[in-house]
Amino acid sequence: MDERHHDQIPEIALDWHRAGRGAVLATVVETWGSAPRQTGSQLVIDSAGRIMGSVSGGCVEGAVITEAQEALVDGQPRLLTFGVSDDTAFAVGLACGGTIRILLEPVGTALPEQMLAELVAARATRAPRAYVVNTESWSRRLTDGAGDALAPAIATRMRADRSGMEEGGWFIAVHNPALRLIVVGAVHIAQPLVQMARACGYDCTLIDPRETFGASARFPGERILDDWPDEALAALRPDGRTAVVTLTHDPKLDDPAIRAALASDVFYLGCLGSSRTHAKRLERLVAEGVDAAQIARIHAPVGLNIGAKSPAEIAVSIMAQITQVLRQG
Repeated sequence: MDERHHDQIPEIALDWHRAGRGAVLATVVETWGSAPRQTGSQLVIDSAGRIMGSVSGGCVEGAVITEAQEALVDGQPRLLTFGVSDDTAFAVGLACGGTIRILLEPVGTALPEQMLAELVAARATRAPRAYVVNTESWSRRLTDGAGDALAPAIATRMRADRSGMEEGGWFIAVHNPALRLIVVGAVHIAQPLVQMARACGYDCTLIDPRETFGASARFPGERILDDWPDEALAALRPDGRTAVVTLTHDPKLDDPAIRAALASDVFYLGCLGSSRTHAKRLERLVAEGVDAAQIARIHAPVGLNIGAKSPAEIAVSIMAQITQVLRQG
């Protein structure tokens, strides 16, 4: 099973359904104890029992496949509960017993093809969506949360990237766009920073018009843009799922990037430099008409104050602060 496809399950389900293979979406809606996959994890099963994704790391997939093939025949959704006792937990890789509840939805009957297509289209344009289904009445909808009866719960779950159950049998599946980190300045700190960010699930882009710094040999396999920072940011269209970090120490590069980031909805903007350097930066921004509310969005000196010294330690402090802002606001 290819891990690269675990985040593309809705897209695969739609493709399989349209290809006539049949498709059932299996989604983890609740867990207790030491469940191997988190709520919201998905698996797609076709009529031949072929699968992509995972709902349990292998311990209940066999039973899920059997139930899914029956669901394709009768077209009905199912809510399955699997318990893993302490006696068998070790065999399936659990530290202790756990329980998993899994929702099965045949595409085209229980889950309308058009609704799944709308979800796939929203994901392609980085538009956040919540798929909401009632596990008692089987009513369902796709929403951005605005004006929805479950708006507060949807907003909280989308902010936390946490799918889950709500009162009344409602399950909210969060489909947020991927997190992105844009680093302005391909300096030494950027090397461990992009590695750490990738480990945390971020798509990373480096911006540096200086050929010596932005050399691919220094950042193997990374996406590097050699455009001027404000032009590159305009093309990248940073949004509320994007963090921007400026590292160049050069006002000619950092300042345009900062202004571009402040004109967007980025959830985090961090700027390298000492307190003295930042004070001069603020003077320039104020002179250019940037207001106090926008300036307050800047985290500088960048990173949590943990006494970091080396580039790797500074990268740790930056990634920790990004995480703190993302998860705690």
